[in-house]
Amino acid sequence: MKKTIVMTVLLALAVAALATPAYASSVHLKGGRNAEPAFTDNGLTLSSSGELSGLGNEDVLITIVAVANPTATCSNPSVNDGKDQQPAGQNPAPVTVTGSISIPASEVKNGNTPFSVVTDAPVTPIEGAPDCPGSNWTENIVDMAFTSAVITVEQPPGTVVLTVTCTISPQTSNGSVPKADVTCTSS
Repeated sequence: MKKTIVMTVLLALAVAALATPAYASSVHLKGGRNAEPAFTDNGLTLSSSGELSGLGNEDVLITIVAVANPTATCSNPSVNDGKDQQPAGQNPAPVTVTGSISIPASEVKNGNTPFSVVTDAPVTPIEGAPDCPGSNWTENIVDMAFTSAVITVEQPPGTVVLTVTCTISPQTSNGSVPKADVTCTSS
């Protein structure tokens, strides 16, 4: 009788062990030792894409946090003719923007999945126009030149399995960012 109970418990434990989902192990960017994500400057947003490998069978959350030097215009409603004036203004301080994408477990195939994540655009106009000659002016961000980005991969969401920290030099201008301008480290 004791043997039957012990065997039943062991069998139940074995079934439970086999039924547990596979967890991420050694998540990395696919493409070899020096693989880096690709970046595109879309004017006000930054896109990043690549392929992940070493994932488990759970949902994935990918987040990008990017820092950029914005270009802004200052507009002052003219008292004389009613048209906006756009005198030479000062650029605001660096801006941080973020974005994320969720990838369901069903899209992870053999531990791999491609990704493409885009930051949100910065908030504009900037309230109070701090970089313009007066607070009654309107300050609008019209372009962003990105200098860095951090991509975080979570699997399952809430558990960080990969962080890719990238420096972009020189800062971006609209379009694809040359790979030679990007230096990344993974942890």
